[in-house]
Amino acid sequence: MREKLKNYYSFVFEDELIDEIVQVGTYKKLRENEILVDLGDQMTGVPLLLEGAIKIVREDKKGEEILLYFLERGDTCASSFASAISNGKCGIRAIAEKESELIFLPKEKLDEWLVKYKSWRNFVIDSYNIRLNEMMETIDTLAFMRMDERLYKYLTDKAQIMREMELHTTHQDIAYDLHTSRVVISRLLKQLENEGKIKLHRNKIEILEF
Repeated sequence: MREKLKNYYSFVFEDELIDEIVQVGTYKKLRENEILVDLGDQMTGVPLLLEGAIKIVREDKKGEEILLYFLERGDTCASSFASAISNGKCGIRAIAEKESELIFLPKEKLDEWLVKYKSWRNFVIDSYNIRLNEMMETIDTLAFMRMDERLYKYLTDKAQIMREMELHTTHQDIAYDLHTSRVVISRLLKQLENEGKIKLHRNKIEILEF
């Protein structure tokens, strides 16, 4: 765990903070599609992502999901941080997009480290800013982009996060994330294929250009 922390966070955290994280953190490995945090969970800490990708979604009153953003290696979840600090319940669902590794940090240390370590304070502030910008981008996408533009942005963003040019997913899974129907997604994917931007395979989409 120490070696992975140093690989991904040595340029962010002081050695003393990394030592504390190793002492109090809990290593966790997630399978693909495993839920890390669910709606209504009482947060007991926050995750530091070491490897993989985590999808963050919200759910409406009808139980339908919409994608907010992805977490990748080196990220933490600002929403879970806020819930842990305030002793509130989680308002998002976090799902592993691929096999992932993380360190779970106990909430008792979060306030202490804000005062004790400048690097932790900067990391938390930067995380809030990044997630806020991503959520504003999500709002702009919903408000101003056509569905075909949203779909292509979703595919290219996900390819970058997953660090893979081939996405193993179904049309229905994409429809869930983009809050639309499978029929619409299938039609638009075929359109993108005809434009030479993607190549469709069985349960797999190959990104041909960014």
